[in-house]
Amino acid sequence: MGWCGYYALAETPSKFEEFDKWIRRRLRMCMWKQWKLPRTKVRKLISLGVPDHKAYEWGNTRKNYWRISKSPILSRTLGNSYWSRLGLKSLYQRYEFIRNT
Repeated sequence: MGWCGYYALAETPSKFEEFDKWIRRRLRMCMWKQWKLPRTKVRKLISLGVPDHKAYEWGNTRKNYWRISKSPILSRTLGNSYWSRLGLKSLYQRYEFIRNT
């Protein structure tokens, strides 16, 4: 149960949604940082379905990792479905499950 079960007693679904958003953004930032080189970023973005010109534009950006993690390109390509396919569990869904049982 843990703290998710503890907070299920209160009406706090928005906090769990905020945690989920922050966790996904942090994971996008780590993934972007892991790709390191611009050519790797471009190649990975293209493999995720981003058009070539946009992948080149975003792969060669000088913006910092945290700022890029909120960009529309990464938010769409590394969205909820991507992370759920990799096995990331949603805190909000867990909260709802505990609330309803």
